[in-house]
Amino acid sequence: MKASFVYTGLSLLAAALFVIATISGDYSTVARIGGAVWVFILSMIILMPPVTAAFKKRGG
Repeated sequence: MKASFVYTGLSLLAAALFVIATISGDYSTVARIGGAVWVFILSMIILMPPVTAAFKKRGG
């Protein structure tokens, strides 16, 4: 349960950083939101296995 909060939080942080990074560019709102969703989904896919394994290894 704790692992899911960690990798979800990190994925939300990555999506927020993406939005911040694209503010100064000439991108539409739809492109920013779509890109943020894409970054969030990919971050979830990438972070879920290692974070879960780390929490299992730690015993929590």
